[in-house]
Amino acid sequence: MENNNPIGLFDSGVGGTSIWKEIHDLLPNEDTIYLADSKNAPYGQKSKEEIIELSIKNTEFLLNLNCKIIVVACNTATTNAIKELRAKYDIPFIGIEPAIKPAALNSQSHTIGILATKGTLNSELFHQTAEKFHDTKIIEQIGYGLVALIENGHINSPEMDKLLRQYLEPMIAANIDYLVLGCSHYPYLIPQIKKILPPEIKIIDSGEAVARQTKNVLLEKVGLHSGNHTVKTVFYTNSDAKVLQEILGNKYPVRVKDF
Repeated sequence: MENNNPIGLFDSGVGGTSIWKEIHDLLPNEDTIYLADSKNAPYGQKSKEEIIELSIKNTEFLLNLNCKIIVVACNTATTNAIKELRAKYDIPFIGIEPAIKPAALNSQSHTIGILATKGTLNSELFHQTAEKFHDTKIIEQIGYGLVALIENGHINSPEMDKLLRQYLEPMIAANIDYLVLGCSHYPYLIPQIKKILPPEIKIIDSGEAVARQTKNVLLEKVGLHSGNHTVKTVFYTNSDAKVLQEILGNKYPVRVKDF
């Protein structure tokens, strides 16, 4: 089965590029369109209704560009809006959830930490997942301020280090052996996080699992690109393109468009 239309991805900003990279690595022949709704970042502090509204707006943008599948590359949008998106549109949606399952199943201390947005941790979907692992103590921490610092290009800043220490040190004291990153922005913080965590604490994010699921759905329901073409990769943002451009290593063009 062949389908030469692009894969669409959206996030509240630049963080979902961590998901895009995993998908691009696994499916290098696929065209991709990435939408960074940085003007409205972060989603984590917004109401469920606002998140659904923004997710619909982003979906419409990608559908108008003929995307064959949409990856909701944002934990907050997935946990609050993917059910509504799937009910409204006749196109496959791939979501991104915190990787609680592998952390809980592999934890030796039966204590894991999760760093995520308020929107994700307060969502019904997160609570349903967490309740399945009642033998594991899950220490939840809202990452207040982290997305805003990343969106403003302050990844390697003293403010970031201070916040991360404030959030992670109580988890270390509680004897976690896995830290789950529950926001697609947070993989960009792994180098700083590793400086704070003891080396035996493992860090898990959802990127690889999302890429594998995207490939499976394309194979089973949608179709892969036929190949033998110049791969097109387009990034859109409705805010300053500087941070997105830096994260992409100036390798791909970023189009600024109000949407």
